Amino acid sequence: MTSTIGQSIEALCNEQGLDRDMVIEAMKDAVKAAARKQFKNQDKTGDSIQVDWNSEEGDVEVSVQKTIVEEVENPSAELSLVEAQELAGDDVEIGDMLQIPLPREEMGRIAAQTAKQILVQKVREAIREKVYDEYVDRKGELINGMVKRFERGDLIVDLGNNLEAILPRKEQSRGEMWNQGERIRVVITDVSKEQKGQQITVSRGSPELIKRLFEMEVPEIYDETVVIKSAVREPGDRAKIAVSSNEKDVDPVGACVGMKGSRVQSIIKELRGEKIDIIEWSDEPSVFAANALSPAKVSQVRITDIENRGMTVIVGEDQLSLAIGKKGQNVRLATRLVGWDIKIVSEEVLKKEIALQMGRMIASGEAVPITELEGVTPIQAEALAEHGIEDIEKLAATSVDDLSEYLNVSLDEAEGILSSARTIVAAKEADGEESTPDQADVESSEAAEVAEIAEPVATEGASDLNSDGENTVKDDTSEAAKEGDAVAEAASESDVDTGSDENGPDNTNVEESAA
Repeated sequence: MTSTIGQSIEALCNEQGLDRDMVIEAMKDAVKAAARKQFKNQDKTGDSIQVDWNSEEGDVEVSVQKTIVEEVENPSAELSLVEAQELAGDDVEIGDMLQIPLPREEMGRIAAQTAKQILVQKVREAIREKVYDEYVDRKGELINGMVKRFERGDLIVDLGNNLEAILPRKEQSRGEMWNQGERIRVVITDVSKEQKGQQITVSRGSPELIKRLFEMEVPEIYDETVVIKSAVREPGDRAKIAVSSNEKDVDPVGACVGMKGSRVQSIIKELRGEKIDIIEWSDEPSVFAANALSPAKVSQVRITDIENRGMTVIVGEDQLSLAIGKKGQNVRLATRLVGWDIKIVSEEVLKKEIALQMGRMIASGEAVPITELEGVTPIQAEALAEHGIEDIEKLAATSVDDLSEYLNVSLDEAEGILSSARTIVAAKEADGEESTPDQADVESSEAAEVAEIAEPVATEGASDLNSDGENTVKDDTSEAAKEGDAVAEAASESDVDTGSDENGPDNTNVEESAA
């Protein structure tokens, strides 16, 4: 039995990697708890019961400690001199402490079961404490495991050494299917001390996984020549990773892609086909944002709100859908990668809005500085002023060659500036046409006035001729009507002055001719 206890302790320590002294202390606590229940007649409180480990025999010894006194008042902690001399001989004296061995064989089944439960609990707590101490500093580390079983959508991963980890459903990559016994690579995300369930939580959807995979595949990242600044993912669909180089001669993006894409392809294979965009990092937010929206080509980036980290990205009409991505995925990932709120605006829509606003400003008489024009800087505006170009109209009338010479820019850039200026002038002219009454409306109004004048003339002629007979009235009325038609026709053929008043000279002449 002695050898069995010693061998069991050794086997447990070797299997679980536990400290031998810790296991022995746990066993002593368990046996003491069982002995306190068994030997209540010896010590009601159990404070005097002691359990020691005999290293030579590999066994536990249970005893009770009592003080030798002349007159016993507390039988649980005191012993008479006569009883002490019978147990230990005549050498004992009053006041000595005497340890009396207790028969371990008297400990029944219930006591043994109690000791077992306590020992198992102590060992389990020691194992969990050891696991916590070992893995708490390994968060974010890539480890290999094997799919052991499935529990309500969660995966239980066997890490070896009787250690299990849980892969929750929310940490799994969309579209990945695993079979029992299949090898799996995961990254550690959390380690807990809780007594229930698995202590280690792992993930397949964390951005840390893609970082660790790149570290394994790219030697430049492992030796810190290339640094991963940030990474974001939508597991199963697309990931973006920003890298920079500590050496000018090393291209960070090329190092991660590898020869003919060999390095990144192996990572894509591990992630079951997830698309990866590798982006060069920049400390300038506008440049970084333009790179982050890859594969879309960005025309311009404007910082709109520094405090709230907001920016507007302008792209061409043909790049708009590419910049936004499927269901907004590309701009969503870019926003998380850069850490700024990105708003995508079409270049054509923005140009129209700016042109209309500036056109209204010009039409209302407000002075619009040339610097408000897209592509014109304050220095360029000063250069144009030296050549007498101080407003949008003069700029729009300038030729491409002259403008290219004045600003020292390419013909394409000069053409873009002129196009913006001419668009604004065209918008101004359009607003001017909207404010001018339509010619047809003027003619229609004038004809109505003539009709009003002609109606009383015809009525007056009819009333005068009623006394001469019916036929005469009809004939004269026809003549009056003809006269009124002639007057109206003459008025419609005449030139109408849009600025004349309704009671102006033209209307006066019409009344005189009608009379």
